[in-house]
Amino acid sequence: MACTADRRSNSGQNPPGIRTSLVTVPRPAARVLTLLELLQSGGTRTVAELADRLGVDGRTVRRYVGQLTDLDVPVESVRGRYGGYRLGPGYRVPPLMFGDEEALAVLLGLVAGRGAGLTAAQRTANETAAAKIRRVLPRHLTRRLDALLESLSFTEGPGESASPDAGVLLTLADAVHHHRPVSVRYTDREGRHGDRTVHPYGIVVHGDRWYVTGRDADRDEDRTFRLDRIAGARSLPGSFEAPEGPDPAERVVTGFATAAYRYEVALRVQATPEHLRAHLPATVATLEETEPGWLRVEVRAERLDWLPPVLAALDRPFVIDHPAELRALMRDFAARLTAYAHRTGPTTAEPPEPGT
Repeated sequence: MACTADRRSNSGQNPPGIRTSLVTVPRPAARVLTLLELLQSGGTRTVAELADRLGVDGRTVRRYVGQLTDLDVPVESVRGRYGGYRLGPGYRVPPLMFGDEEALAVLLGLVAGRGAGLTAAQRTANETAAAKIRRVLPRHLTRRLDALLESLSFTEGPGESASPDAGVLLTLADAVHHHRPVSVRYTDREGRHGDRTVHPYGIVVHGDRWYVTGRDADRDEDRTFRLDRIAGARSLPGSFEAPEGPDPAERVVTGFATAAYRYEVALRVQATPEHLRAHLPATVATLEETEPGWLRVEVRAERLDWLPPVLAALDRPFVIDHPAELRALMRDFAARLTAYAHRTGPTTAEPPEPGT
């Protein structure tokens, strides 16, 4: 993004502000904007450093600083051996006058990008961009955003997640940070609406959705709620003790693996946890060691037809405890593989099996 001065035609006056544009700017004005960019990057910059970066002398740097202060940019002078210039806190570059939701959207986008497989250089640019935005925000908003970032975790690289309501998100983040109960207006998967009192442990981004995990005080059980199903949230008086044990991201993943589905599958596999997790991630299955070298695997699923190929790909001995339907599907799958293995020569194409 290139920032340039907002020039008034035929006025002969200094620019009143800064805006994003592709207009060509005079060289002195470009240097003033470069000075502003350097100050925005944080810390105190000495006159000698600024002069070197701008290619001017110290007197010219002081003149440029004066032009920024004329534009109401709060440039502070720091005295002493390591003194120089820095931006005052709470400054917003016109017209980057972020509202709460805008600042939240930008920072969340940068935070989400940290899990997107960035290169080292890209991660550095991500961090510096986030730091610049946070530096120009008012202190009250910075505190709320810090609370959000402290309570936020990712289970994996995020996808295109639906943007949660900013007010709900900030309220929940504040409740997580200060261990305060909240009342939420929630719509469940059957479309039923109702108010819930929640003791939130953390906010988690998993795949393409946002969740808050915590204690449902009305039902006295740990639950995970989708943020896009929360229509409103408000803090309640009092506080709660955060439990020991799994962190919020692990709670969400475990909740998915243990949720109620049509089928409850139990089997034993002679394999290491690392080998099994390559085929059955934590969001799909739970693992428990039952005897040396063997793991008990539990899977909850709405359908079983995807399991035979996965179990075959394990290439490890296994025993199906239940359900009987899975044993039947495995026999059918094995029979098809055996038939394919005995074929020789060209064959006509056959229609795919149902569900494949």
